[in-house]
Amino acid sequence: MAFLAGKIVLAVEAGAPNNGAGDGTTGRVKKTRIRGRDYPYVSAQAFRRWLRDTMTAAGSVPSPTERVGKAQNKAQKATTAADPIRYADDDLFGYMKATAKSDNEATTVRDTPFMVGTFLAVEPARPTEDFGVMSRNIPEPVLHAHEFYTADLAAPFLLDVPRVGTFTLPAANGSGRPNYLDEKTALGIASAVQAGATTQAFRGYTAVRLPLAARRERVAVLFEALAELAGGAKKALHYGDRLPALIAVVPMAGGVNPLGFVIDGAEDGSGLQVRGEVLRRELAAWQGEWEAPVLVGWRPGFRDVLRKQFEADLAEEIATGQLVVDHPRTVLLALASRVRSGRHDAWFDDPAR
Repeated sequence: MAFLAGKIVLAVEAGAPNNGAGDGTTGRVKKTRIRGRDYPYVSAQAFRRWLRDTMTAAGSVPSPTERVGKAQNKAQKATTAADPIRYADDDLFGYMKATAKSDNEATTVRDTPFMVGTFLAVEPARPTEDFGVMSRNIPEPVLHAHEFYTADLAAPFLLDVPRVGTFTLPAANGSGRPNYLDEKTALGIASAVQAGATTQAFRGYTAVRLPLAARRERVAVLFEALAELAGGAKKALHYGDRLPALIAVVPMAGGVNPLGFVIDGAEDGSGLQVRGEVLRRELAAWQGEWEAPVLVGWRPGFRDVLRKQFEADLAEEIATGQLVVDHPRTVLLALASRVRSGRHDAWFDDPAR
């Protein structure tokens, strides 16, 4: 298997974890309108920022960022160090380094091995507008307002495991640039940071690869961050736990995610649904393309009726070990531990066809 496909559910209770542009003195949450009703959401960019920050809090060294280019409200550019060999977040989340023209450097990009969708509410939820006043020791009160909401938000994700710590070099015709590194520079940095990087063929291109131990570590760190996830806006007024309330992960041979309709919103807008029979049929359709067990992390107390039905529908798969259901933190930390120990080394190379 080469991909880890998954679905994550975040439970937001009276929260405002990701805000859009303000409207006068009112802070607005991000939301989209679907068939005439409001659906709050958290952007993939915000979620990835939470993951980066959680990794940093756990000791991972973040890639430094800088602003380049013109002044505010004109052509603007910001970039990280764009060094995926030295910095795990540049490797896992990708980047585009677009420098100022005066620097006379080419734009360098790396597309992300870790892909995640928008965390969209599984049912309509009209945000509440909360009115506030700042009147402490001032003669004329300052009026302000902001929105918050309660909703379950769901998003898919996909980790291309062999791409972690793997950087293709541009071919003579210029192809291969999405993961571009200059070979001399890449190998020079690698030798200074982690001895043993090699040049080899990867998906039709020449690539520089970090040693397997370093690649294991980066995948493990990512899942450990998911197990400890924290972040979000307005924590002073709407503190909320951002650990996934529900997460499902399945190893896949290709980049297909079979969990899209297993965990989603009901067609009638009545809320979250987690359908065991849909999972069983998806796994049957992709027989030979996935690896047991399917991992499901489900927090105690979250949608207990749904969980009871899900476990009853898949009692046979649970009994035979094809499906594991436990706390999200337990599932994710155990997965990280197995990856770090080398038990899943086969995931770091594309399966033979």
